[in-house]
Amino acid sequence: MTSTIEQLDADLVTDEAVRPDLPWQTIVWDDPVNLMTYVTYVFRSYFGYPREEAERLMLQVHHDGRAVVASGNREAMERHAQAMHGYGLQATVARAEA
Repeated sequence: MTSTIEQLDADLVTDEAVRPDLPWQTIVWDDPVNLMTYVTYVFRSYFGYPREEAERLMLQVHHDGRAVVASGNREAMERHAQAMHGYGLQATVARAEA
């Protein structure tokens, strides 16, 4: 007979348990408020992206509605998302897709 705890452990299979190698991502979303030049400025000043990369990411946000601006461990991505909120940008953290 299995214990209740063993049964609960067997039921708690998650994507994270299956694919621990997947990084987390900070995603910036399009909004009707911020100018494209401002978004480029934020990407350059906060992330240190060169102008070309910052503009490419800004255009991806503008045309596709979102862009992944950073990847890494969850804590760092949450800090980045919080920083984007401080700049007035909409940002979320999500697990990278396989």
